[in-house]
Amino acid sequence: MIERERVHWKPTLKLFIKLNVKILNVKTIRTYKYRICPSRKQEANLQLSLLESGELWNSLLEYVKEYHKTTGKFPSRYALIKLTKGKSTKLYSQTAQNTADRLYKAIKRTFVLRRRGLKAGFPRFRPPERIKSIAYPQFGFRLEDKLALSKIGRIQIRKHREINGKIKTLSIKRMPSGKWYALFAVETKVTAPTIQCPKTSVGMDLGITYFAYLSDGGIIENPRHFRKAENKLKRTHRTLSKKRKGSRNRKKAKLKVARAHEKVANSRRDFLHKSSHMLVNSYSLVAMENFETQKMSRGFLAKSILDCSWAEFARMLAYKAEEAGCEIVLVNPARTTQECSQCGSVKKKSLAERWHSCACGASMHRDLNAAMNILNRSCKSNCKRSERSSLRATAGTAGSQACEKEASTLSANGASIFNEAGNLAL
Repeated sequence: MIERERVHWKPTLKLFIKLNVKILNVKTIRTYKYRICPSRKQEANLQLSLLESGELWNSLLEYVKEYHKTTGKFPSRYALIKLTKGKSTKLYSQTAQNTADRLYKAIKRTFVLRRRGLKAGFPRFRPPERIKSIAYPQFGFRLEDKLALSKIGRIQIRKHREINGKIKTLSIKRMPSGKWYALFAVETKVTAPTIQCPKTSVGMDLGITYFAYLSDGGIIENPRHFRKAENKLKRTHRTLSKKRKGSRNRKKAKLKVARAHEKVANSRRDFLHKSSHMLVNSYSLVAMENFETQKMSRGFLAKSILDCSWAEFARMLAYKAEEAGCEIVLVNPARTTQECSQCGSVKKKSLAERWHSCACGASMHRDLNAAMNILNRSCKSNCKRSERSSLRATAGTAGSQACEKEASTLSANGASIFNEAGNLAL
């Protein structure tokens, strides 16, 4: 028996609320991503499948609009799936049915969001370049030394790791850079995490000057991936804008732009994976602010905030913490930098003021003071539900929980996770 916390998401509060329940035989869905290398003929067939999937989407959407205009209602899911039979010759039958199912869910989601008072647009017609993936929900594929796809053939696959679990679905995705990937949704069993050391908690203040400042004095530097590659991106975009539309040179320039952006995204994702993995395997509780990144990314710091990818970092922390035995706690971000962590007095500071000094004698870096406030708020037993919430997820990356003794920054093997300068050693 595994004790877990079932999580409910409340869009109005934008907080995770946990309920203690006991679940037997817990299973989760993980995604395994592999690079595939189709031949020219196979790639042409895949491109044709994407094209036919887009045409099917547009024809079904046109039928939905005409049906609603005539009857005032929307067709059922079964009616849309029934229309896919016999329409496509190159598209696998279940892939065509999945296209109809996605359209039905997109229409349903539009009205669900509108009932909640959120802004949501109706599904639109898609040009061929916006169709990027096709799905095999149950059958039509087989994974051995190569990936066999119905109506496509046996495709070379770079299987860099073994799949542990039962394969449920397969998605074939084409990236803007021209690369093809196979994404397997796999059902696996979750093992209960084992905690061998006393619990150690840490508060974390996310920022721009430093990516993260920890309450024990550790610093994770901000690599600024987009800023470093900005000049190269400008040159590639400038070259693209000078090419004539429809020409081969424009296609080549467009491919260079896509590859440059893909390199930045891969570097950022690698950094976030390493940082989140190190934190959940070094602490039993990590407290952080419950940011609303969508609102924060509308100001003059939007580019720098989006370059940090705080929301993606929180998502990675959540699913890695599930099996590492670590708890992620979100606290109210109000006045974490203005409030003194020693006496609790509030002193307003501008963004340019980077040092915290208080009449009580506390003197430290502004971000360190904020990290200590975040940790204090997470540890209060009488804090309100709206100020404290556990961020948990169902999918995760297995890892052993390592806890430190006497609040030292030691990893599982006893080595420090920080270098001499106090920065996280990735």
